[in-house]
Amino acid sequence: MSKIDEIYMSEAVKEAKKAFDDDEVPVGAVIVHERKIIARAHNQIRRLKDPTAHAEMIAITQAASHLKCERLLNCDVYATIEPCSMCAGALILAKVKRIVFGAKDPKTGACGSVFNIASGKKLNHNIKITKGVLAAECGGLLTEFFKSKRKK
Repeated sequence: MSKIDEIYMSEAVKEAKKAFDDDEVPVGAVIVHERKIIARAHNQIRRLKDPTAHAEMIAITQAASHLKCERLLNCDVYATIEPCSMCAGALILAKVKRIVFGAKDPKTGACGSVFNIASGKKLNHNIKITKGVLAAECGGLLTEFFKSKRKK
C-alpha cells in the first residue's frame, strides 16, 4: 500500500463521514486524474430518494463533467468500500484505470468479494484493483453506523 493511496483514501473517508453525519450509509469516493482530485462524493441515496445515488456514481458524473468527456481515462477511483455491481459496471463503462478500495463488501462487493465485474475476462475493459487501503478505518465507520441503527 503506497502513501499516496493512503492520502487519497483519507479524502474518501472524509466524504464517508459526511454521509454518516447525514444519516446515509457512510461511503465516500474520490476520483483522481493526473495526481489531482477531480471529483469527490458520498452516498446520497436517502437525501435524493435515488437508489443509484452511490458515492461512486455521483463522483463519476462529476469527473466526466470536469474532464468534459464520458471516458475517465487515466483516472483512479478511491472508494471506502468495495464497489457494488452497479458501480463497478459504471466504472468499466467509464474506462477508469484503477479502483482502490478500503473495506471489502462480503454481501455485494463486485471487485472480488462476491463478483469480479471489474476484472471480467469477457469484458472489453478491465480495471486494476488495489484492496484494503485504510481498511480498518473504512470498515469501522460502517460498523459504527450499523451498530447505531440497531440500537434504535
